[in-house]
Amino acid sequence: MITADWHIHTRNSCDEAALTVAELVTGAAARGMLDFGITDHLHTPYNLPDLRASRVEYDAAAPSARFHFGAEISSVSQWELDEIAKGLYPDPVYGLRSGGPPGAPLAIGLRPEDVAELGIEYVVGGTHWPIYVPMEREAVIRDYHRQNLFLATHPLVTIVAHPWWWMGWWQESDGSYRTDPWFDDFRRIPKSLHNEFAAAARENRKAVEINLHAMLLNGQYTERFRRQYTEYLAELKSLGVTLSIGSDCHGATYECDFALAEQMLGKVGIGAAELWRLPPRKGMA
Repeated sequence: MITADWHIHTRNSCDEAALTVAELVTGAAARGMLDFGITDHLHTPYNLPDLRASRVEYDAAAPSARFHFGAEISSVSQWELDEIAKGLYPDPVYGLRSGGPPGAPLAIGLRPEDVAELGIEYVVGGTHWPIYVPMEREAVIRDYHRQNLFLATHPLVTIVAHPWWWMGWWQESDGSYRTDPWFDDFRRIPKSLHNEFAAAARENRKAVEINLHAMLLNGQYTERFRRQYTEYLAELKSLGVTLSIGSDCHGATYECDFALAEQMLGKVGIGAAELWRLPPRKGMA
C-alpha cells in the first residue's frame, strides 16, 4: 500500500488549498499514511509569509517524527526575481510569468537561509508554466525540458515535481486537454529528452514525483495520455531514477484514491515499497 505522501498543500498555500494541518493529521492517520509532509507553495520571495504561516500552524500541531515540513517551489527566472524585488508590482502572488527575455537564466525564489530559518526538511521543485516562449508545441517542449533539467540539478531541490504537468492553453470547452502540447501523443516528446532528464536526476540523487491528483488521476487528461505517462514513469525507474509519491492534495479534507493509483502503478511494475521517503526525524518517537 501507499503509506507515504510528499506533496500536500494546506490553507497557507497561495492558491485554492483549504486543508488545516489538524485535518491533515487526522486524515492521514485514517488512511494509513505513515510518512508525509506539507509542501505549501513558494513561487518567489513574495510568498515567504505564506510559508512562515504554514510553519507556525505545523509547529502548533506538535508534529510527530514522521510528519515533515517541506515546501514546493517553482522554476522562475532571475529576471523575474529581480523585477519583483523592485517592489513595482502590487500583488505578484504567482510571480510575473510573462514579459521577460527568452532564454532568461532560471532561478528559484528560495535561498539556503530561508531553508534554515523555516526548518524546511525537503524541497519539491516544479515546472509550472512556460517561461517567455511562444505557445507552440516544440517551443514549450524545449522550455519544459530546460526547466526540468534545472530542477534536477539544483542543490536545494529534493524532488522534481510532476514532470510534464500542464494547464491553461489548449484546454477545450469541457475542461479537457486532448491535443497540444503532448496530450494527443506523449511520444511527441523525444525519448532523448527523457534519457537526459533521467541521467540528471540519477546523477544528482533527486527523486522524481509520481503526482496523483495532477497527473495519474487527472480527469482532464486523456486516458491514453495517463497510460503513456505511467509507462514513462516505469521507464524512469528502469533507468535508475528514484520515484516518490505526491497526492498534491488541495482540498479541505485529505482525500485521494490511493487504491486506484496503486493499481495503475502496479500494471507497470512500480510498487509502493520501493518509493522514496524521508526517515523519521532523529531524537523523536
